[in-house]
Amino acid sequence: MTKSDKKKSSKKDSQLVLRLDKAERDAFVDLCKDLDTSAAREIRRFIRNFMKENSAE
Repeated sequence: MTKSDKKKSSKKDSQLVLRLDKAERDAFVDLCKDLDTSAAREIRRFIRNFMKENSAE
């Protein structure tokens, strides 16, 4: 696998759309900025942890 192939394979190719209260969303985004992270990164981390904790082994 070449360097350019690695870059392509790690690209995210799907979206999850959700609705939430604007004030709650804004507060979450602001908190993420204060913690020097992104909202998307934290949501992905939550999903990975949730799946790990709740998957049947």
